[in-house]
Amino acid sequence: MKRRHAAWAVLFLAPSAIPLVLFTLMPMISSIRISLEQWNLISDPKWVGLGNYAKLLASPTTLSVFGNTLGYVAGYLPLVYIGGLALALALNAKLPARGFFRAVYFLPVVTSWVVVALMWKWLLNPSTGVVNAVLGAVGLPQPGWWTDPNWALASVILASAWKDLGFVMVILLAGLQSIPNDLYEAARIDGASAWRLFTNITLPLLTPSTFFVVVISLINGFQVFDQVYVMTGGGPQGASQVVVGQIYDLTFRYGRAGEAAALSWLLFAVILAITIIQMWGQRRWVHHD
Repeated sequence: MKRRHAAWAVLFLAPSAIPLVLFTLMPMISSIRISLEQWNLISDPKWVGLGNYAKLLASPTTLSVFGNTLGYVAGYLPLVYIGGLALALALNAKLPARGFFRAVYFLPVVTSWVVVALMWKWLLNPSTGVVNAVLGAVGLPQPGWWTDPNWALASVILASAWKDLGFVMVILLAGLQSIPNDLYEAARIDGASAWRLFTNITLPLLTPSTFFVVVISLINGFQVFDQVYVMTGGGPQGASQVVVGQIYDLTFRYGRAGEAAALSWLLFAVILAITIIQMWGQRRWVHHD
């Protein structure tokens, strides 16, 4: 009986397990081998052991791209969370056409990254962009945005946060709707203000949803690539180059696939360490009841 159940389990798992093994697990294992070799994608690979890792750790470029990636995450995460929370709170209220506005704010999430990045590249064009036109009309400075090393990363952060606001909104909105109204009614009877309701009831009971959003956003943030590639190409002067962009360039622009694979595993180690810290820390601030 147990063998029969196991056979049926294997049969039903096979359609998803086989592609997982072929297209995810096997390439990951192969990338470990490639990270220990010097390979230009054409000639035969040459074994170098941990040489690629040592070269990357000694390179200032590696520190620079990790610094840019951390800067992106530091700017993106608060912006997308606060904006998503504000939208969730607004659309959780009884408003006319509430369903329509929820759909509209979620629409960018399912829009292609290339489309979104090109749109924001046009909006933030220093010469003809709408954003600078509005800023100039009210007498504010007009930054160079994606053409300026000081503003290139900020341009990518704005585009990324705008696209992902709808996703964060949906997750937090689900969390808000799971909070019992009885808690709010009892607090209002005791004379609690709107701010006290928000800080003492909403935020604590929203921590499971917040935890999920933070974990997913951090993982996605460290893997940012599409919008950087389309909007800035990692420039100007490498000011917006991120880790995944550097992996792409090492592989396809410079023909250093071994170093690219090694950098991929360094990124994996960083993401894994941060996720483990988050999983450990959730016991201190995530409230499940």
